[in-house]
Formats: sequence, structure tokens, C-alpha cells
Amino acid sequence: MRLVKATSYIVRTPPPHWGGYFWYFVRLETDTGAVGWGETAILFSMYGLEKSFAQLVQDVFARYLEARDPMNREKLSKLMYAGLCSHHSDYFMAGIISAFDIAMWDICAKTLGVPVCDLLGGRFRDRIRSYTYLYDPSGKDLASAAADWSSASKRMGELALRMVDEGFTGVKLDPIRYTPPGLGPAQPYELSMAEYDQAERTIEAIRNAIGNRADILIGTHGQITPSVSRRLARRLEKYDPLWLEEPCPPENMDEMARVAASTSIPIATGERLAHVHDFHRLFAAGACAYAQPDLGSCGGFTAAKAIASMAEASYVLMAPHVWGGPVITAAAMQLDAAIPNFLIQESIFKSGGFFDQIVKEPIRWEGGDLLLEERPGIGVELDEAKLEAHAA
Repeated sequence: MRLVKATSYIVRTPPPHWGGYFWYFVRLETDTGAVGWGETAILFSMYGLEKSFAQLVQDVFARYLEARDPMNREKLSKLMYAGLCSHHSDYFMAGIISAFDIAMWDICAKTLGVPVCDLLGGRFRDRIRSYTYLYDPSGKDLASAAADWSSASKRMGELALRMVDEGFTGVKLDPIRYTPPGLGPAQPYELSMAEYDQAERTIEAIRNAIGNRADILIGTHGQITPSVSRRLARRLEKYDPLWLEEPCPPENMDEMARVAASTSIPIATGERLAHVHDFHRLFAAGACAYAQPDLGSCGGFTAAKAIASMAEASYVLMAPHVWGGPVITAAAMQLDAAIPNFLIQESIFKSGGFFDQIVKEPIRWEGGDLLLEERPGIGVELDEAKLEAHAA
């Protein structure tokens, strides 16, 4: 079996753009007719570079993968890492490698007629506990939702209760202002006293609304300084959140470890880390209790299964990140099913919506859990005609 073709698809998502404004997919094809799907999670890094993504897919495929056997997926993944990253973690190129890696695992599992999780060691579970951001079911776009997360305390409590009543056992929000990297003040930054007060009122409103029926997950997107995170954590500890996510930018793991040592709230991080060495440094520093690799940017299955093993040795639980489309979600579910140290999986609401418009068979969500299907490969197939219809 040999890889013969790579095709890139860049999809513009319709409002409310849950999961990002664009999704970036890769389709690999072999001389036997087997097809595998991959996706990259480096969405913010790719905005405005859609043509560059398409060219990268072709160039990387031609140099590293064309005419090679995808059964040797780990070797090929390592070749891409050595050649594209020069043995140093690189978030942007890791996203490209991840998409190809996921697609090769998809091909191999389909060829053998089994789900990817069976190639990762078998199954610990068939139901994948999930959490969601507090998206407004009425369909607010991302900008409006982000404003709500940081300013509408009562509304957040109402949305949290609605999500919990539907079955979610974890809800997440950013209780401080969110500004995309490069579009606001230099990061990390300080908060005003009014912002500290607003964040506390928001988390209080959610805890009062849902009681102990579900966990509260706090995101910050690494936009604040370690000192801000320590002050914020002291205010929020009494509401017993499950985690405080990215309490400072992910580049300085020693500072993140100091935050972790200063609060009883567990620290979660990892969505912007790449390959095994970033996570090795993270665990060695004692900087987190929960690791959040994204299958679309950490290096795909090849890296993620090694990251999960390192996390297990450090008593760190896994909570894979998802901000993107159905391929990343399906890939994360396969990993979740196969690892012993899984905690909870991020979901774009119930992993439906626009997902269902571009996949041939939907991902199923029931009672707070994503359900693992008995489908070969990663478990989803994309509809190429639908992808073309929504091409960016």
C-alpha cells in the first residue's frame, strides 16, 4: 500500500462559528483506494493563510509521504518532525504533521477493519464524558458569546443550568475578557478590580445555579500574568472549580508551576503545546494536574499516545482539547477510549450542528457522553461535496 494523493479542504463555518471561522482538513488516498481524513487545529495561526495551507499540504506530502506505506505511520510522523521542526517543538508545523498523522492512522485502521482505539491498545471505555463551553443555544456568534462569558453573570448561570439539565457534567467559560492574540493589548496583562469582581460574580452565579451537579471549568487562554492568576484563584477557590486553564502563556512552564503550587484549584494546560518534549517539560515542572493536548496540533495520534503515557507516569489526567471540526473530535474520542488516565473531553456543544452537515454519519452524544461507534478508522467520514459547497 502506497500513499498517492493528498487533498486539502478549507471550510468556512456558518454562524455562529462554534469551533472557529475556518476548519482545515486533509484527505489522504492510497493506491489501494483506502482514504484517510485528518484535520489541523492551528486555526488562529492559519487565519489569512488559507492558500498557504493548501500549498503546505502539497509540499509536505510530496517531500515526506508520497509513495510511502502509511502502515509505517510512526516512522513517517518522526520523519516529518525531524525535517519540519528540526527536533524542536513547533506549534505551526505540528498542526500540519498532526493532520497527516491522523489521516494515516485512519487509513491503517480502516485497512484492518477496526477503530483506531483498537490499534492504540484496546478500550477502557465506550462512553466519553464531555464538557462544553457555555454557548447560547439560540445561536449567538462567537463575538457575542465571548462578551457574555465575561460580562453577563446571571445569564451565564442560566446557560449553565440549561446545559446541566441537558446532561452535561462539566461546563466551561472564560470569566475574564477574551481578546484574540495580536488583536488586543500585549499579553499577558493585568485585570482591573472591576474585572476581578465580575469574574467572581460570574462563577458564583454558575455555582449557585448548578450546585454540585456538574464541574465548573475556568478558561483564561493564557492571557493574564501569573500574579493575576494567583489573585483570581484566591477569589474563586471557594466555588471549587475543576480547573483553572492556562493561567499564564504556555511558553514559561516554571511560572505555570508556581501558579499551580499557590492554589488548590488544579491547573489544566496543553492546547498550544506540540509534540512529546513540550509535555515532558510541563510534567517535569509539576505545572498541571490535567493535560489538554489537541490531536490536531500536538502531533496526532503518534504524539498523543506518548503524551498520555508520560502523563500517566506523572499522575496527570488527560482532557484533550477540541476547537475545530469533526475529525479532531473523532480522533480525540479514539484516544480517550484507549487510555487509562482519561478525565473529560471537550466538545463543541454536543458535537452536532455544522458537524452533521459535513459528515456522512453523525457523532452521537447522549446523557453527557460522546458515544464510541463500531466504525473502522477514526469513526467519521467527511462528505466531499459538502466540503466543496462550504469552501473558503
